[in-house]
Formats: sequence, C-alpha cells, structure tokens
Amino acid sequence: MSQLLCAFLSLLSFAALLESAQWKLQENVLVIESQWDAEAPATSVELTCNSSEEEVYWEKDSEWKQEGKRLTAAVKEFPDAGNYSCLSQQSHRVLSSHLLLIAKINSQGRMLRWILKSFKGSSETFLKCEAKNYSGIFTCSWMTENKSPDVKFTIRSLKGPQGDVSCSSPVAVTEGALTTYTAQCQQQNFCAFAEEHQPLELLLEAIDVVEYENYTASFFIRDIIKPDPPQCQYVATNGTVTWTYPRTWSTPNSYFPLTFKVKVKKTRKHKYQVYDTEEQSLQLPSPGPAEVWVQARDCCYLSSWSEWSPLCR
Repeated sequence: MSQLLCAFLSLLSFAALLESAQWKLQENVLVIESQWDAEAPATSVELTCNSSEEEVYWEKDSEWKQEGKRLTAAVKEFPDAGNYSCLSQQSHRVLSSHLLLIAKINSQGRMLRWILKSFKGSSETFLKCEAKNYSGIFTCSWMTENKSPDVKFTIRSLKGPQGDVSCSSPVAVTEGALTTYTAQCQQQNFCAFAEEHQPLELLLEAIDVVEYENYTASFFIRDIIKPDPPQCQYVATNGTVTWTYPRTWSTPNSYFPLTFKVKVKKTRKHKYQVYDTEEQSLQLPSPGPAEVWVQARDCCYLSSWSEWSPLCR
C-alpha cells in the first residue's frame, strides 16, 4: 500500500533554522513566532490588499477591523491569529486574504515539542487520510501518547476558515498508551467525475486546554483513495471465483473501473498464489478446497490497494 501522506512541512522541525519572528509558510500564509508571556512584545505584521480597488476594508474571521489598503496586525496570542481578508466596500467581495498562524516559542527561541505519534511502519507519517470513493468525503486520523498534554485538536484547510475542506470535531479513542483521533472531512468544491489530481493542504492545530499552549503543523495529503474490499464467492467444485464491486465505490463502474488481485491458498499445499485481473471472475487452474481472498484498487489512478476481503464464501 502506497504511503497515504507526505509531511509537507512541520513547523516544529524547521523553525530553529529561521531567525526572523515571522516567516512565510506559503503564499499568503505567515507564521508568527511568539513567546506568549506578559513581558514579550507583540509582533507587528504589515498586510497589504492585493487589489487595484481603493475603497476597501479589512475583516478578521468575518469581524470588521478597519478601512484602507494597509493593515497593521499586532500578533501575540492565539486569538490574534486567523484569516485577515480585504473586501470591496462596494461589492463586499473578498479581494485578497492572509492567513496568520502562531507558533509558540520559549525564551531561547525554540519551538514547543512535537506531540504527535507516528504511525507504525513509518517514522514520518503523523496524519493519515483515506477516502473510500470519489465523493469528496474522507477520514483523517492521528495519534498521541497518553503522556502528552491535555490537548484539543482542530483540523481544517490551510486556505483558512473559508477553505474548501471542512472537518468534524475529532473523536478520541484510547487504547493502552496511545490515543487515536479521527475526524470526518469533506471537500466542498469537488467534481464527482474527476479523479484526484491535486493534493489537499490541511492544517492540524492543538491547544493545551490547561496551559493554553499552541501546536501547529501543516501537511500535504496525497493518494487518499482506498476502496473497501470486494465481496466475493468461491465455488470449489469448478474452481470459479466471482466478486462484486464494493457498495461504497463510486458509480458508474464503467467510469471508475477497478483492478483486482486474487490470493489463493490451497488447503493441502499451504502455498499462496496471487492472480491479477481486471475482470470480476477468475477460473482457477484446478478446482478443489482452497482459501480465497480478493482486493481492489483504482484501475486508472494508482490508489492504495484495499484490505483483503474476508474469505470468499
């Protein structure tokens, strides 16, 4: 199975290399380093409306701020961060926007420790996202160790609160020393007949609800399509394996074709054989008792393989 996610940039990994109190994560996304204590001054961020219109005003997360092409934002604590938008006074249309993020540092200029736990099998995968089809709906999950701070997570599009991805509040499940968080997300502006081609940009934020500390990391999400397993049958008398597309897969099947693997274990030989096919049936070379499983993936786009099906009946 291909790796579901590549960490595009971890704020906690690269901040030590940067000397300025504010730096650009990407176009129109600024990261402001802050100590969040009474003695430390706020950081002044100069924002300019990128538009030829002169009659404009500014809003922060839909709250009116001031008129004029330039805005000076004083950023120190978490409430100062957010999406700053420049709008036309005539049409009230958004002309440009800037997303300001806060990364808390200590008095030595070092950022807070990382609190996510990597998934088993990869030291760099901290966030996994999977979609069963091309509906624009997907599930994201991440883990922390139980010794981590008491945190409240949010996950959203890196384009700001008005971005094209919305996610539910995460649900936490604790097992042993690990807590797994799961959130249901949906891409608002998607085409049901266009297979994924652009990576999603998601921002994972955590607030320590006791000490009100902030942790932030951004990720590029790639290759999230992973079908459910097919439903299959095996007739031992003639050695025929048949299966159907997963009920959760996108339709019509002719537009979203799947390719399949069939794994066969003969009862007496205790050896596995794997067959590749784009059909929905397979004639085994020799009939008889066997254990058979089927898995699937997108035929045209190299998605992840599904899990193996339960034993074919």
